[in-house]
Formats: sequence, structure tokens, C-alpha cells
Amino acid sequence: MSGNYFKGHEVSCCIKYFIFGFNILFWLLGMALVGIGLWAWSEKGVLSNISSITDLGGLDPVWLFMVVGGVMFILGFAGCIGALRENTFLLKFFSVFLGIIFFLELTTGILAFVFKDWIKDQLNLFINNNIRAYRDDIDLQNLIDFTQEYWECCGAFGADDWNLNIYFNCTDGNPSREKCGVPFSCCTKDPAEDVINTQCGYDIRAKPDSEQKDYINVKGCVPQFEKWLQDNLTLVAGIFIGVALLQIFGICLAQNLVSDIEAVRASCFFT
Repeated sequence: MSGNYFKGHEVSCCIKYFIFGFNILFWLLGMALVGIGLWAWSEKGVLSNISSITDLGGLDPVWLFMVVGGVMFILGFAGCIGALRENTFLLKFFSVFLGIIFFLELTTGILAFVFKDWIKDQLNLFINNNIRAYRDDIDLQNLIDFTQEYWECCGAFGADDWNLNIYFNCTDGNPSREKCGVPFSCCTKDPAEDVINTQCGYDIRAKPDSEQKDYINVKGCVPQFEKWLQDNLTLVAGIFIGVALLQIFGICLAQNLVSDIEAVRASCFFT
């Protein structure tokens, strides 16, 4: 009877150690992202003053590291330890958690397609809020500069959006040297320049609109993002489909392993 038990019901070592190996990478990568996030907050003095986390008017990019790293850490831990210890609770938690993430991604994609205008308005509001907080956080500043350089854009819908920032607005009472200007990331790049001119955007919006386009990118980041999505629709769709298939594959493997474990336990109980 013992021989029949081992022949008829056994846990698949291939599935078990594939789930373990795959998730230990996620676990380690999640820990690394959380560690980077904590280090960044430590450098900015956030950890010594926790209340400052909510003081920033815009998005603190460190949150991206913390949230993504935290989710990867939890998933990696549940999948890795659940597979190694043949713990059905952790494996079921892994499957359910991964299923919830898949459902949220699917729902977000459908809503984004159905409510495109609303999404565009929210993106505009989000960018403008971050423009207001441009000088308040160095990580946010670097993120905005990278975005404007990569998409060759300026502001949400144009350079005048920088009037929302207290340092760049054109009001008479603004004492800033950057008054009526834009960040250097809005400037058109000169291939002959090896060193970035961080003052290239000074006073640029005091010039007529017809002259501004010779010095800065006048298109907004929202239209440029839409254009980038249209130009790279196949790539974006391929990435989303690939991630979705990977998640479904992980759920199926975990559920298969749970079934094997429960079958072995049931056989052991009845024998």
C-alpha cells in the first residue's frame, strides 16, 4: 500500500522547484526595491520625520519603489516559501493575490479605454500638481526632467503650464530668476553641446510664441504621450499580454501544486 501511495500520488518536483526558483528572484528583487526606497527616504530625511511623507504636493517617485517592491516581496515570499515548504495556505494566498492583481490590471485597461477623456483630464491634473511641486523634491524634479526630455515636451499641454509653479510663473511679484522661464528639460537639444545648459529656459516665455519653438519643445506631454502610445501600440499590447499570460501561468502552476499536495495528504490520511 505504501508503494501504491508513492506511485499514485506525489508532488511534482519540477513544478515545486520552478515556482520556488521563479519566486525567489521576485522576492530578492522586491527586497532590493524596498531597500532602494528606504535609502532614498533616508537621504532626504523622510525617515527622521515621517510626517513629511504627506507634505509633498506632487508624487514622490520613491513611492513607486516602495509599492512595487512591497508587492513583489509579498508575492515572492508567499510563492517561494509556499512551494519549498509545501504550504497550501501560502500557495493559495499567492494564487489569490496574483489573481487580484490580474483582475485590477484588466479592469484598469478596460476603464482606461472606455473613459479616455476622463483619463486624459486626470493625467493633466496629475502633471499640473507635480509641476507645482517641481522644486520641492529632487526625485520628482528628476522624473519630470526625464519625462520632458524623453518625449520632447513641456508641461501638460504646453509651456504655459509652468505658470503654475511659483518659481516659473510670469507674475510681476515673482522675484525668482527663473520667472517666465521653463526647466532646462524643455529646451531643444543642440547636438554640438557636450555640457547641458541648465539656464537655457530662462525668460523664454517672455518671447513671442513664434520664437519660443526655436528654443524649447512647445508640445505638451499629454499629447506626446498619446502619440507615443499610438506609435508603440503593438509593443505596449505585447507587454501587457505577456505579463497577463505570465500571471495566469503562475496561478495555474500554484493551483496544480496545491492539488498535488492535497492529493498526497488525502492518500496518506486514508492509508
